[in-house]
Amino acid sequence: MSDREDFVRRFGGIFEHSPWVAERAFDHAASSGLTAGNVHSALCNAFRAASPAERLAVLRAHPDLAGKLALAGELTADSSSEQASAGLDRLSLEEHARFTELNAAYTKKFGFPFIIAVKGLTKEEILAAFEQRIDNSAEEEFETACAQVEQIARLRLGSMLPGENNA
Repeated sequence: MSDREDFVRRFGGIFEHSPWVAERAFDHAASSGLTAGNVHSALCNAFRAASPAERLAVLRAHPDLAGKLALAGELTADSSSEQASAGLDRLSLEEHARFTELNAAYTKKFGFPFIIAVKGLTKEEILAAFEQRIDNSAEEEFETACAQVEQIARLRLGSMLPGENNA
């Protein structure tokens, strides 16, 4: 097994269901050293260098917040943990209905699910961001969602490579 295969196996899930990001980042990350900061930089550079269609595919690979996959227990371990940390696994019926309504409206408008790095946020803060961002232009929201994907990656790497808070 090659170092590249090991790297992709280890970091291929950092960008949700998109191991190609790690594949493209390997050369830069391997030459820079496997610190959280270096790996994050390499992954983000590979993501940013991708075509808009490839980046859109990464956005579309993310689950809805408190959506059907969460209810069915079919989220990735990272997504499940992240959503639970914000209390999205313990919504009231009214809160769940609001998330469902916003998820549908957002996806219809933008063509990808609402993405936010939920770690450290409350469900109220997430709902407020959801309600604010749904009014963004398509271009603004694409850039915001991409930035949030990079933030999620930073947080995931921070938990994988402890003690390296330079991410």
